[in-house]
Amino acid sequence: MSFSQAAEKIELENTPLQEAQQRIAHETEPEPMGCIEFIATAASILLFIVTFPISLCLSFKVVQEYERAVIFRLGRLRKGGARGPGIFFILPCIDTYCKVDLRTVSFDVPPQEVLSKDSVTVCVDAVIYYRVREPLAAIVNVNNYSHSTRLLAATTLRNVLGTRNLAEILSEREAISHTMQSALDEATDPWGVKVERVEMKDVRLPLQLQRAMAAEAEAAREARAKVIAAEGEMKASRALKEASDVMAESPAALQLRYLQTLNTISAEKNSTIIFPLPLDIITPFLGPLTNRK
Repeated sequence: MSFSQAAEKIELENTPLQEAQQRIAHETEPEPMGCIEFIATAASILLFIVTFPISLCLSFKVVQEYERAVIFRLGRLRKGGARGPGIFFILPCIDTYCKVDLRTVSFDVPPQEVLSKDSVTVCVDAVIYYRVREPLAAIVNVNNYSHSTRLLAATTLRNVLGTRNLAEILSEREAISHTMQSALDEATDPWGVKVERVEMKDVRLPLQLQRAMAAEAEAAREARAKVIAAEGEMKASRALKEASDVMAESPAALQLRYLQTLNTISAEKNSTIIFPLPLDIITPFLGPLTNRK
């Protein structure tokens, strides 16, 4: 085995979850029973025999397919790992057990007031999906894995969003969710909890900021509309110029355009039609009047 492979193996073996499992296995190694423990175990077995078959109702337990049972005997974790699914046996009075649900659990992170990197206060809430991967670590390593995961999710949400500006929070939700999932999964790994998915539900902005952003967006739309109108006027003027050049080359084209305009006006059932009269026709008649003056 090469040095790199050995280093990689050591690194894989020293993950937080494997370290927690090794610590639990080391702590649950069988130790010689003391005198009091031996007497208590013998008394429990005797009680089970004396109260048989009534004791069967107290000694046999059942867990569902999606559950596991972590058993403690006189405060010590029993070897063999978590029990289930199915039926398992406990001794009365000296054995206690905790059920752990392995199904995926979802919860809403309460809305968090976050100050972004560009000093804007936003209110953000999210939803977290997680499940218990290692029942022993979830019971032994943390007091309440569900409550601890909820508190850690709220803290992680504030820490992650505090490093982003407002534009990134609004546009890069998927990247922020992935960053939060990685951070939560790494932090909850020693607890035997696997964070499967993180989604940001809503980002609420202050009312004044919403008005300012709406005004900015409206001004940007009006500016774009004016630019589009100006470009349309420019294209229309170019088309009219080209049309006037064509008509200048052929005088009959202007007459045909005039007749077409008359046809369009008459189709609308107008009672008045205006005929434009060129000044060139009137100029010969205005000459004698000018000479008399």
